[in-house]
Amino acid sequence: MENFDVVVLGAGAAGMMCAIEAGKRGRRVLVVDHAKAPGEKIRISGGGRCNFTNQNTTPQNFLTSNPGFHISALRRYRPADFIAMVDRHGIAWHEKTLGQLFCDGSARQIVDMLVTEMRRAGVTLRLQTTVGAVRKTDAGFEVELGGTPVACGALVVASGGKSIPKMGATGLGYEIAREFGLPLTPTRPALVPLTFEIGLLDRLKPLAGVSTEARVSHGKTRFDEAMLFTHRGISGPAILQISSYWREGDEITVDMAPGVDVLAELKAGRTTQGKQGLATALSQHVPKRLAQTLVEQTGFTGTLGDAGDKVLKPLAAAVNAWRVKPVGSEGYRTAEVTLGGVDTRSLDSKTMEARDVAGLYFIGEVVDVTGWLGGYNFQWAWASGWCAGQAV
Repeated sequence: MENFDVVVLGAGAAGMMCAIEAGKRGRRVLVVDHAKAPGEKIRISGGGRCNFTNQNTTPQNFLTSNPGFHISALRRYRPADFIAMVDRHGIAWHEKTLGQLFCDGSARQIVDMLVTEMRRAGVTLRLQTTVGAVRKTDAGFEVELGGTPVACGALVVASGGKSIPKMGATGLGYEIAREFGLPLTPTRPALVPLTFEIGLLDRLKPLAGVSTEARVSHGKTRFDEAMLFTHRGISGPAILQISSYWREGDEITVDMAPGVDVLAELKAGRTTQGKQGLATALSQHVPKRLAQTLVEQTGFTGTLGDAGDKVLKPLAAAVNAWRVKPVGSEGYRTAEVTLGGVDTRSLDSKTMEARDVAGLYFIGEVVDVTGWLGGYNFQWAWASGWCAGQAV
């Protein structure tokens, strides 16, 4: 039977980072994945350019049922640490917005970098390998890999969540956690487009493809980024962000002209631009097709000068404070990450080791730590993987 010091289940961001660090420490490491290639979610991320971290990362950029757990890892392995690795490999990058860092070239550069680092650290990588039964032994664990038992002293679960099943996402990590008695927090799609009921979709059909800057709020949480109308509902960065906080039955509020008092602007325009069409006046503040659709839905056909407050107030409210109740989301099919997962109260925050199962570690997306859109989830993967790699 083959024997390794460490077996890592999952050749994604967290798994490869953990393997690199453990290999550097002289550990004999095996990384396995059922995919044909490592780092597939890295490859498709950021539109193919990989939003590999965020320079503005703080613990406040994450959702978890156990606030404080992720602080240690994020402080010990910071964005600057990963950037230093990227720079050593000569990978050109740029900041797009809000601290988000992307490769100038292909995301494959990040995958290649990690594979190169694993090779240098003596890590063994096996792809297209299925994971079967996992058993605890006196010396550690025995894992069925491709039908063959492999022994190891430490087992690291870096199998990800349920998001993007077409990439091969499974619930393996959750199954292993349950098998060893670790509690799970409820999982759900996160960073995902929201959907509307058919009646609302019919009314908004002309807007499919329209994008606008927006301030999207749910309770006290709000995000100022772009929003996109789709044939299913709404998407875009602002919506993906708020989706992690939204729950079925909840209402969200959307300001499609943030920083502009649309009612005051239209009232002022009645005297200075009264001969303008109402849609033309409104299009100074929102996209033309959005302005036309909103005005058409009021039934008003006169000029701005003819529009009384009874017309302007609800129109302005539809722009500055559109209250809408989505009926659902597009689900794991398009979700960028999975919210929830292995309850972090059962893990050591410094090592990611299960408190009651010596040698068993959980890192990355499988854990109940979920970042905002914009490179935060990769930073959690690097940080949690790095921490486990120092301990296994």
